[in-house]
Amino acid sequence: MDTENHAPPTIGFYIKLALLSWFSMIGFDFFLHAGLLSQVYSQPSPFLLPLDLAFAYIPIGYISFLIFGVFLLWLMLKLKLQRWKQGFIFGLQVGSLTWGAFSLGLFSIATVPPTLLVAWFLGQTIELGIGGGVIGYGMTQRSLRRLFVPVFFFVIVSVVIAIVLQNIGFAQVPVITNGS
Repeated sequence: MDTENHAPPTIGFYIKLALLSWFSMIGFDFFLHAGLLSQVYSQPSPFLLPLDLAFAYIPIGYISFLIFGVFLLWLMLKLKLQRWKQGFIFGLQVGSLTWGAFSLGLFSIATVPPTLLVAWFLGQTIELGIGGGVIGYGMTQRSLRRLFVPVFFFVIVSVVIAIVLQNIGFAQVPVITNGS
């Protein structure tokens, strides 16, 4: 961002940018988990929580994405990374390192199926790439209004695709039965 002729961004700007990044990651996450990976979560597993409990804990998982968004923003500010492409690539790098480490750690101590670990690794890496791309683009702007529209559109399209996948039978709609 050109700060020679303009005042540097405020803390409010950075808070909004982190929230937009988070919102974009939630949109992709919905597509990934409610769409592409939904069948995995509908099967009983000694590793995964029962569906009713898992759905109750979804907000905690989304808070973890907010932490990742703030982490990406902080790193990108320190490294002076700007532009959507730089942010996207950096997000992919951070995602592959963190989720690669998480996946290997879980594989070493848990009963999670390796295919699910690979899916989480790939999905969460892409998710952080998307979040980094949003941050990178936002860092080149003085106002986030122009960025809000494509992020909002992306989230809506992601949700709609997940719902379509469920309706055509590709993705399974989980049935929650209060404790069973």
